[in-house]
Amino acid sequence: MSIDFIEALSANNLGAIKAVPKTDVHCHAFLSTRRENMERWLGHSLTKPPLKMKGLDGMHVYIDEVLAPHLEHRQGFERVAVSAMDDAVQDGVVMLEMSFDIRLVKFYPDGLTELRSFLDALVERYREQINLRPELGFARECADDSKLMRLAHEAIESGVYRSIDLYSHQEACPPEAVQPLYKKARAAGMKLKAHIGEFGGAEEVQRTVEVLDLDEVQHGIGAAESADVMRWLSENQIQLNICPTSNVMLDAVSDLAAHPIRILYDNGVPVTINTDDLMIFGQSVSEEYRNLYQAGVFSAQELDDIRRASLEALD
Repeated sequence: MSIDFIEALSANNLGAIKAVPKTDVHCHAFLSTRRENMERWLGHSLTKPPLKMKGLDGMHVYIDEVLAPHLEHRQGFERVAVSAMDDAVQDGVVMLEMSFDIRLVKFYPDGLTELRSFLDALVERYREQINLRPELGFARECADDSKLMRLAHEAIESGVYRSIDLYSHQEACPPEAVQPLYKKARAAGMKLKAHIGEFGGAEEVQRTVEVLDLDEVQHGIGAAESADVMRWLSENQIQLNICPTSNVMLDAVSDLAAHPIRILYDNGVPVTINTDDLMIFGQSVSEEYRNLYQAGVFSAQELDDIRRASLEALD
């Protein structure tokens, strides 16, 4: 397999790249299929996202104005989730840790019970093609919402979620605000993740890992600013789940050739390559690998090493 993958990258053979097994461990269900699929369902085109958006605020403006009107209901969400599974299978993804935001319960009259039934059915439907490991998504601005916090605790107790992720604006809440939730997830045997260091702050990456006892960091590219933090991440084998095109389009990185994933890798920090939001950023895992190769960030052998390590990290 490794020879095929290396040759496929060298030959720019996207079909062959897709045929090789890989993982996607940083993917948000609500925006996880291609925009073109959504356009086909709607019967008309949608405005494309800007090539550069000013951080999360710029992305949320695009979501609210262009995408959300077609997704803010149960049918839209479930259609995207099923289509995302098909996209992942076609891309050679064999293990998918897709996050499902706790706020999705608003689409279900029976709340968490009904959402769990959908997730259980989704896992079972694709069991022979892909290992879907549902992830509990929790936005930082929800930390002060007692109802959503209670639902998140109940979601952990449900047993359907294999990991947990904290995201949205970093300043919305300190990691201490969700520490009890994360302790409960740890006790339930879940993998612990959080978005941190997407737009800078190496020290905050380390602090959040320590406060929440994280196993992995979503993005974490700000760690490249500090040799000490990178050494600490390497020594503790804290994996960074990086989404290169997302980082470029949200203006956290100027361009792909300058992406700090190279610095992180050279300093021994474990990294994976992922999609983030396929509907916005438009790049599958296979395309992200190809992009990094064509931009001269990694050799084909190094990318294959990253791919193989991501597979070997599975339970």
